[in-house]
Amino acid sequence: MKRLMMKYLLAIMILCISGVAISDSYQVYKWVDENGQVHFGDEPSEISDVEKVTVEVNVTSYERVTIDSDISDDDVGSGQSGKVVMYSTSWCGYCKKARQYFRANAIPFTEHDIEKDKSAKKKYDALGGRGVPLILVGKKRMSGFSESSFNRIYN
Repeated sequence: MKRLMMKYLLAIMILCISGVAISDSYQVYKWVDENGQVHFGDEPSEISDVEKVTVEVNVTSYERVTIDSDISDDDVGSGQSGKVVMYSTSWCGYCKKARQYFRANAIPFTEHDIEKDKSAKKKYDALGGRGVPLILVGKKRMSGFSESSFNRIYN
């Protein structure tokens, strides 16, 4: 049973890491076969009782970088020109890349973890955040992270 639960958790992690678009939830079915083995799948079994298991994903990483240079003063808040603000999560690989890049290039930045800070999550939602990282540089917003895209809005 423990092994099957590990397979289930691994499947969820793979879905999250692979960048598969999942809106609010994804339907997974769980059933036990005639030998007592537990199975999970995206379609219900026709041979035994099935239990629906809902997998929820709240925040995803961006698959590609987008830049918006028309954010309002209200959205920027106290953001002075050139100030870097990043909305992130602890598990996000692109957030980690951005952090490392900022530090390696002595770029001062303020980071807000949207899973640990309720006010940061509220601000992130107000900015229309749909994935992490969400990076603000003055009045420019970058969804996702790449060094070349960041340099375009930072310099």
